[in-house]
Amino acid sequence: MTSDLAPTTTHEAFDAVDVIRVKRDRGTLSAEQIDWVIDAYTRGVVAEEQMAALNMAILLNGMDRAEIARWTAAMIASGERMDFSSLSRPTSDKHSTGGVGDKITLPLAPLVAVFGVAVPQLSGRGLGHTGGTLDKLESIPGWRAALTNDEMMAQLENVGAVICQAGSGLAPADRKLYALRDVTGTVEAIPLIASSIMSKKIAEGTGALVLDVKVGSGAFMKDVASARELARTMVDLGTDAGVRTVALITDMSTPLGLTAGNALEVRESVEVLAGGGPCDVVDLTVALAVEMLAGAGREVGESDVRAALSDGRAMDVWRAMISAQGGDVDAVLPVAKETEQILATSDGVLTRLDALDVGVAAWRLGAGRARREDVVQAGAGVEIHAKPGDRVVAGQPILTLHTDTPERFARALESARAGITVEENPATVPATQLIIDRLA
Repeated sequence: MTSDLAPTTTHEAFDAVDVIRVKRDRGTLSAEQIDWVIDAYTRGVVAEEQMAALNMAILLNGMDRAEIARWTAAMIASGERMDFSSLSRPTSDKHSTGGVGDKITLPLAPLVAVFGVAVPQLSGRGLGHTGGTLDKLESIPGWRAALTNDEMMAQLENVGAVICQAGSGLAPADRKLYALRDVTGTVEAIPLIASSIMSKKIAEGTGALVLDVKVGSGAFMKDVASARELARTMVDLGTDAGVRTVALITDMSTPLGLTAGNALEVRESVEVLAGGGPCDVVDLTVALAVEMLAGAGREVGESDVRAALSDGRAMDVWRAMISAQGGDVDAVLPVAKETEQILATSDGVLTRLDALDVGVAAWRLGAGRARREDVVQAGAGVEIHAKPGDRVVAGQPILTLHTDTPERFARALESARAGITVEENPATVPATQLIIDRLA
């Protein structure tokens, strides 16, 4: 006689070890194996150490296009999908792979909205030397990152742009996988980077997507070949999923603009929206806006896009966007209590200002976090007074470091100084090309 309380056994379609062996032995995972392993990992059936082993096998042996597409689709299927079809305007979005001084999202979202395209910019927080868009905006008094889906939809309809945090329902498998990759040395696996980014962006439901793939010392991808491979993989994933996707490969060997740090970057972004700001920030913002508009079916020329910055239209959308999320657009932004300058020690030409070293300095000053639970300082960061190619004289400020906690200066100064090279008579000054390539 069987008891009603007898334990039941769940029969899984596959065994995790068998799936690991396929990729370990350079095989190709079937669609069914991929669907199962992502679902089973999300449910807790596949153990952390088993998924870590599979991630390492993927890092070492790669995946083909069909495998990456299926892996991405399985992560999307682990959660909800957003639907913007009820909006009266088309949607277009941008994703940057992250860098130092990369505040482009802030002026870009309102600029694109000027031309009747809705921008649902679901953003994240910074970790390590790369800044997070939400951290920057949270330096504005009252601004809030968490919106309900209804609030987001209303803001997209009424204002045209929203920058907020992604809900926990979008690609939950990715959140779990991302944390595991971070502690198992598998962050660099291009199939896993591409599927992580694109699962969230496709689930977000945007109609068009422009990818800003950074390359250089301050970027995730250190060489152009790797950046191009990542860009190609992500463009293919987007295209296969029916999202109009293009990628720009852009330079991150030197910080973008003249600031790295939360409130410092907001201040610079407002300068761009007021028709000023550093040329590289303006040029990249305009280039990405033109691509986003084209993806949404709006053929707008570069000169017309630039005009929207200089005539105040983009600023009007910015003010409406920040106000809609509780931010006080007229409030004074936080300023760090302490500053320290790095001066040129000799006359010459600044030939190198290393993005990674400047980013690490900003992080050490309190602008970033080492762990997700760390609190960032709104006013901390680095102000840049000279860029590569500029002639400097001894005693001239090159960088100003900002922090509320002066005990942080010593290690930040060490990093920042390591990133500066001044040569008296350089044979050549390396020319930087902001936009290196475009893939569609």
